[in-house]
Amino acid sequence: MKQLSLFVTGGDDRRERATQMSKDFLLAWKERIADYQRQVREGKTAIEQPTLFDLPQTTWHTADEIDPFSLPRHPSDFYRRPDIEPPDDSNQGCLYFQIDHVSKIVLYVGETKLSARRRWLGSHDCKDYVLSYIELHRRYDLDVAVNASFWYHVPATKKILQQWERELIFKWRPPFNKEMWEFYGQPFGKL
Repeated sequence: MKQLSLFVTGGDDRRERATQMSKDFLLAWKERIADYQRQVREGKTAIEQPTLFDLPQTTWHTADEIDPFSLPRHPSDFYRRPDIEPPDDSNQGCLYFQIDHVSKIVLYVGETKLSARRRWLGSHDCKDYVLSYIELHRRYDLDVAVNASFWYHVPATKKILQQWERELIFKWRPPFNKEMWEFYGQPFGKL
């Protein structure tokens, strides 16, 4: 399968690059993702997730009970705002989600044992995907509202946290996670 590129390469100014994804393709791509995730929210999908090893339940929570759409919303550029931090210092790790609330699409699921802000201050490919996604919507005058949400009730064990992330990726199939590129392609590559 040929990977669709969002921008034509060449020249240094990213803002002047020509779009290769048509408006119709973008809308159809989003609708396919939204349809699947709507079925997940309604409990109409039988989700089978790969399990590499048995993990003990170490908290009163499980990955399956996390609803990204019910979590408080923060700007997608939350990492630039020092006021957005975990509610306490006892547990700075979290699961985080990038969500388009207009289209009702979970775009990305991630985990960190750092605070999400510290994780995203450096290099993170998803930042480029989100910027490209928003830019394309603006180019076609389409409504878009990408927000970040955080789940702080994470297990202390990194292995379990990574398993939760994996379960959520396979449950929601967010298009910006590399594990899902086989389903949706990778139209929003690095800038």
